[in-house]
Amino acid sequence: MTYLLALDQGTSSSRSIVFDSQGHAVAQAQLELPQIYSRPGCVEHDPREIWRTQLTTAREALARAGLSASEVRALGITNQRETTVLWNRTTGEPVHNAIVWQDRRAEPACAQLREQGHAAAIQEKTGLLVDAYFSGTKLQWLLDNVPGARQAAERGELAFGTVDTWLIWQLTGGRRHVTDVSNASRTMLFNVHTNQWDDDLLGLMNIPRALMPEVLPSSSDFGRTDADILGGAIAIGGVAGDQQSALFGQACFSAGMAKNTYGTGCFMLMHTGRNFQTSHNGLLTTSAAQPHATPEYALEGSVFVGGAVVQWLRDGLSAIENSGQVQQLAESVPDSGGVMMVPAFTGLGAPYWKPDARGTITGITRGTTLAHIARAALESIAYQSAALLTAMSRDASEAGGRSVDELRVDGGACVNDLLMQFQADLLGVPVVRPECVETTALGAAYLAGLSSGIYRGTDEISQLWRAERRFHPTMGRERAEALMQQWEHAVRQATPVDEQP
Repeated sequence: MTYLLALDQGTSSSRSIVFDSQGHAVAQAQLELPQIYSRPGCVEHDPREIWRTQLTTAREALARAGLSASEVRALGITNQRETTVLWNRTTGEPVHNAIVWQDRRAEPACAQLREQGHAAAIQEKTGLLVDAYFSGTKLQWLLDNVPGARQAAERGELAFGTVDTWLIWQLTGGRRHVTDVSNASRTMLFNVHTNQWDDDLLGLMNIPRALMPEVLPSSSDFGRTDADILGGAIAIGGVAGDQQSALFGQACFSAGMAKNTYGTGCFMLMHTGRNFQTSHNGLLTTSAAQPHATPEYALEGSVFVGGAVVQWLRDGLSAIENSGQVQQLAESVPDSGGVMMVPAFTGLGAPYWKPDARGTITGITRGTTLAHIARAALESIAYQSAALLTAMSRDASEAGGRSVDELRVDGGACVNDLLMQFQADLLGVPVVRPECVETTALGAAYLAGLSSGIYRGTDEISQLWRAERRFHPTMGRERAEALMQQWEHAVRQATPVDEQP
């Protein structure tokens, strides 16, 4: 057998998974990553801890698989996106903690860009809305607020990277300063039409070009690991941001194919092929994981609170002892009894973009029970995801593209049969759960397998994708549309009065 090693560096943990050439997980290891909340609105990680936990899990996964480095054909990396690291090129030491994608400290810089009228030009070049979510203004903050950082950057002494770049630097002993197009496209500094760093955008945010890594296709020669790190040199052959990697792992390679990842939040991506679409319905346009130099794109929408609503039932309401109990509780009633929950605990993401929205539960009567609330909580994940797919379908229709005829799903909450069936009912298209739901790591492994010659092309990878179960719609469209209207009404009730249309 030929093996591939995937490093999956996430927001809350670092994981490593060994896959065989048929896409089966052979062994894995995982470690929690400590979160640093330096002040309200700020979220940081220690870059050294990112590296330590990732290296430890890689070594442990290989040991559990009983493999040596010589038996691993290539290594792939997938990572939390937008998280920003700045370090010294000579010493390799970070000049500050990593600023995590959730961090909001750069909002004043974003507000200034919007006020100066740059938002439309930035969206046209990058596909992104101007927001503190992305890396560019995080990097600007570091240069402006870490003593001596800007001067050192202008002297060429510092290196910027997202988490993939930081890991590659460590794995190669500082020999390679590189990233891939999917991660670069999340910085607000990268022109996704030309696949190049954009001098105008760098100038807008006052960022020296010398900081920036080389950008390669997602399946490329990113270098080789130092032999002493994993017991032998391994080719680094695939890199992609976590959501684009999951799209690739789901074998969504052509326009109109879509996936939804049900994690703490939900991230839905629809491949649009070589067609760059500026969304008019509250979505982002982003670079898909690209096996070759030709640009490929996807529409993306994010739900801030997906599976986290189940955690709230457990930790906030003490309604369940563990997350696995929610399906049984929700199934104890035939429906939500008219209860609607909008879990806007941190505002609403796409397609609404209402940061001031707050969580609400509506439709409560004397007969409402905890089971109805649990069912409404689960259903809220499906409602939010259905709103995303509706927005995507509108964008596709306006651009003359293909509509989605099935939704491929992954992530922890996709194992909930009740949720997946309700999702299919709302969407009116089949929801398909694969045999391997670890598609984020699998996508990185597939990209590495392509560059190392294990796979001849994406058609061969498509043949490896296997469905575990298909959930077909059983609800009439009229009923589904009525429920979505109720949902939209509940969303309006969760929005401050002065923001309502």
